[in-house]
Amino acid sequence: MKTQLNDKEKLGGKLSSEDKETIEQAVEEQIKWLESNQGADVDELKEHKKQLEEIVTPIMTKLYGQGGAGGSAPPPPPHGHDDDSL
Repeated sequence: MKTQLNDKEKLGGKLSSEDKETIEQAVEEQIKWLESNQGADVDELKEHKKQLEEIVTPIMTKLYGQGGAGGSAPPPPPHGHDDDSL
């Protein structure tokens, strides 16, 4: 996600600065939480993943709803992991 935000040719170039900042802050908060809670159980990890998705999903939906990425359907979540991991 962080890589895509910084890529001006991809996601980073399509988001407003406000949306980009919102996502960056949410990602940073979750990374800090993960670093501080490396022994977290699966339920805690899923809860924090859900929190991040609740922030990112509306922004991505808005972006792809406007046709900002040039595709008709949004790609899978850009986190690079399956649904059960962070």
